[in-house]
Formats: sequence, C-alpha cells, structure tokens
Amino acid sequence: MTTTTADWTTAPLVALDLEGSGAQDHDNEAILEIAVVPLTAGQPDTTRSYCTLINPGRTIRRRPWISPGLTTAVLSTAPAPADVEPQLAARLNEKIIVGHNVGVDWRLLHRRYPAITPAGLLDTLRLARHLKVGTKASLTALTSQLQLTAGIECHAAGSQPHRALWDTIAVALLLPVLVSAGWPDGANLADLLAVAALDIDAAESAQNPADAEQATLFPAPSGYSAPSAPNCWSPSSPPPPPPTPPTARKKPPG
Repeated sequence: MTTTTADWTTAPLVALDLEGSGAQDHDNEAILEIAVVPLTAGQPDTTRSYCTLINPGRTIRRRPWISPGLTTAVLSTAPAPADVEPQLAARLNEKIIVGHNVGVDWRLLHRRYPAITPAGLLDTLRLARHLKVGTKASLTALTSQLQLTAGIECHAAGSQPHRALWDTIAVALLLPVLVSAGWPDGANLADLLAVAALDIDAAESAQNPADAEQATLFPAPSGYSAPSAPNCWSPSSPPPPPPTPPTARKKPPG
C-alpha cells in the first residue's frame, strides 16, 4: 500500500503517455504507441524506460492528428497488443501513473487493458493549473516556458513533441519543477494528490485532451528503451536561468 505521508519522491510514480488512433473511433480506438518512464527519487529513470509501437491489427487511415509515420505498414511490424500487456502490467500495476491530462490516456489504456491496475492517477495539467504556472497549459508550452526542452531532448534523443517517449520524459521532468514551485519546503504524496489526483473510475469517461496541438511525427523502434543520459539536465541539477517563477505556495504546518 502506498504511504501518502512520506516525501513524494519515495512514491511509486511512473510517467506515461500514449498515442492513439483518435476518440472518433469510439470503441475501436487503438493505442499506436506508448511509453512508460519510472521516477526514482523524483527524477526520470531512463535506464528503465519502455517505449513501443503497437500493431492495431487493422488499417490506420491518415488523419491530421495521426503522424504520417504511424502508418499501417510501419505498425504492421510492431508487437500486438497482447504481447505488450505483460510489459505494461509489470510497469504500471500498483504504481501511480503521472500524465498530462492523464484521464485521456487512462481512458484508452483501461479500455484496451482492463486488467492493468494502477494505484492511482496524478495529473500534471491539473497541478499546473492549480499552481497557476505558465500562460498556456499544454505540455509543450509549459516545458518551453519552464526551459525544460533541452533536458527533454537529451533524455528522449530521437523523439519529438507529441510522440510517446518525448511527452513521457516531458511529464517526468515537469512534475518536480511544479512540486518545487508549489511546495518549496517539500511535499508529501498527500499534498500532490489533494490537488492533482484523478479518480480512476471517473477518469475512464474522459474524452477530450487539453493539448490539442498536432505535429508531424516519426516512428520509433518497437520495444525501444531510451538510453541512459547521464549528462542531461534534470530538475535536481542547476538549471539554465529560469523564467519568472510563479508565486510560491508554502507547505501548511502539521
């Protein structure tokens, strides 16, 4: 059982992002790509990251919101959903999934893999809005304003915004920055859950992602694990000069 009174960095957190065929497919919506990056001591552990394309077993029509690289031909060589499930279950069961507008990811993940049982959901979009960080709430806008882009690109070499690995690393680097802004004296897991948790059952019905930006994307190898990037900047090392920080929110006594 997860202890919510301990420092948040000790919690079993995993950042996640997935790319799907689109909510317009309704019950036939497919996961085309997914990435999972665990957080160790509050930082992304890229040595244990997991990213893979997934073969939906059907034709994927070209649409404006789907990467030209995520074609039927490319996806046909990727593992089937059933082959990916053991990898996902091992990484997500009893963990707290962290994502940006994570309810949208969970809705599709739960539909395709109902046996996966995370311990909870933590939304960086909800956290950023609560703390009033940034002028725009999308993941790419926030990470750009907080000058995290170089670190993301270093950890997610070969990826780009709106691909699963890039967005997952972005979430993993964004979370500690948001926590530091909101709780400069430190926070426990309960502090974060109080303002940014999503109810798992309610989140299943989420429909519209907040970050509606689209980009030209490219395929990543199936089963790709991001290489370790020891020289990349992370929030625990001195960052480049930051933008004007948001108003600090001190941890309440007790």
